[in-house]
Amino acid sequence: MNLDDLTLDVSQEIQIKAAPGDVFRSLLKRLAEENATHDGKSLAMVLEAWPGGRWFRDLGDQQGHLWGFVQVFKPPTLLEIHGPMFMSYPATGHLQFRINQVSGGATLSLRHRVLGLIDPEHRKGVGAGWALLLEKVKERSEE
Repeated sequence: MNLDDLTLDVSQEIQIKAAPGDVFRSLLKRLAEENATHDGKSLAMVLEAWPGGRWFRDLGDQQGHLWGFVQVFKPPTLLEIHGPMFMSYPATGHLQFRINQVSGGATLSLRHRVLGLIDPEHRKGVGAGWALLLEKVKERSEE
């Protein structure tokens, strides 16, 4: 096993025709109550939008899955979360969303870095999953 087997680094960005504040609010909604699979099934996510807040999947009856903790919360430009995300095995990640104002709107950038025993299926699907999330944030922001 080498270092490449133990790391994952995904960087993506999308241009959005909306103000940074609208993009930030849409991002928070998509990470929480509007978070869904590619086929539209709700993931029942909760994001406590403050430093130290949890990001978790709420399955009811005090059951669920901790995805991470809010590390940095600076509306409307920066959100960072650290934790295992969707990985229920020895791995930890850092997820950063940065919003920059540009002419005609904003750029939403995502960077997800992971260190650990990464499941090959997660390695294959993580880029597509984040791309879908960014697209949904764009759709909501531009409404």
